This record gives sequence, structure tokens and C-alpha cells, in this order.
Amino acid sequence: MMFNIRDSLFRIWYWYVNKVDKQAEILFMNYGYSDEEQEILLDEKNEPDRYAIQLYHHLASATEIKNKDIVEIGCGRGGGLFYITKNFAPASAKGVDLDKQAVSFCNRYYSLDGLSFLQGDAQHLCLENNSFDVVFNVESSHRYPDMKAFLGEVFRILRPGGYFLFTDFRYDHEIEGMKKELEWSGMTMVKERFINQEIVAALELDDERKRTLVTKLAPKFLHEIALNFSGTTGSETYNRFASQKYIYFSYVLKKR
Repeated sequence: MMFNIRDSLFRIWYWYVNKVDKQAEILFMNYGYSDEEQEILLDEKNEPDRYAIQLYHHLASATEIKNKDIVEIGCGRGGGLFYITKNFAPASAKGVDLDKQAVSFCNRYYSLDGLSFLQGDAQHLCLENNSFDVVFNVESSHRYPDMKAFLGEVFRILRPGGYFLFTDFRYDHEIEGMKKELEWSGMTMVKERFINQEIVAALELDDERKRTLVTKLAPKFLHEIALNFSGTTGSETYNRFASQKYIYFSYVLKKR
């Protein structure tokens, strides 16, 4: 797992964004995805969040979503799940996040039939057994203290034949251990991709927008921290993705 100092700083930044973003300018908090062969059409409202949306589109395109019951664990400020619900037409979509402020924001901000949000712990979900066809988890699991407990919960809430669509990053030396945890989960690996190239491309293309948001929303003494968590070019986070010290992965797993 990522070291505790980084995790603590991330939680502070996450809390801060939920507190100060009064105009709902930050609906996504992932690093984005850019692949010239998979560019998607977006309307004017969604265009500023293109790269973050493309990461969700990359995952959602991996299996059939239409008329399925889906859930995103670690839904954050809800932008990704809203995009999937609006564009992939699931029967129902539920977002779960540990942060009460984020869940409250989502329930106020989004209004779409079949879409709802609740507070919950990824390692102890208050969701019924065999209740979802697809589980999403986007750039959230690296903060979970007990990855095995989380994977056990994913297995429990998935229906037989259901899919776990999973993307995140780890230090390079943690990848093999994580892959073993996936093998022990009881789910079958359908697809594995390492997507550092697509992540770095997105960070570079989205750099100016992120710097503008940091300047606008954060006090000057927080700029360095905010720019690092945003993955702006030249930051420690960006350099770790570019050098593959951080490995960014994308998995499709299926419940046996």
C-alpha cells in the first residue's frame, strides 16, 4: 500500500475539495486516460473533463452495461458514475463512498432515474449478496487498508457471471502481490492492461486546466500539494508515472 503520509495528505486534500468547490467544478478526481484510437465524442459541458471521462469510458466499454445493475465503490464526487448511467443505460446505478460530504454532494447535484449514492466502507459494504452485475472501482483501492477484505466484498455482492472493472495504480514492487490477491479473490481474470502511457498522455494534455483550478480553489500554501496530487507535469506524482515507479493498471475480472 502507498505510505501513510501520502494517504493522510490525500484525505486532507479530498476533504478540502469537498469543502471549497462550491460551483461543482471538480466532478472527477482521477488522473485521466488518453488514447488517440479511442477518442470519444463529448458535448460542450463534458469536454473540460474529457480525460477523466475517458478513463471511465475505457472501463465501461469492457462489458455490457445496458439494463444491468451496477455499483461504483469509491465513487468520489460522482462524475464517472453519472456519465456511465447517462451513456450506457444500466437498469440501476449505485455509488458508494466513505466520505459523507462527497455522498451528500452527489445526492444534491445529480438527478437521474436509477442513480443513487450512499455512504459506506469498501471493506464492509452494506449491500446484499449477489445484487450487482457489474462493480466498478476507479483509482480508489490504493487507499484501502485491507485489499483482501475489499475483494471479498466485491465477490460477495457480484452475481454469478458478474464483472469487476478495476483500474488503479501501485508502486512497481507491489504489482505482483496485488496480482496474487486478485487470484485469491475467486474471480477469473479476463483482461489485464498496464496503461501508464495513456495516463501520462492525459496528464500532459490536461495540465493547463488543472493548474488553473489549483490556482483558483487552493490557497497559495497548498499549491505544491495540490499540483502534486493533480499529477501536473514535473510533479513527483507525474514523474513516478512517467518512470513507471507507479504502475497504472486496468483489469476485467469475472465472478466464477
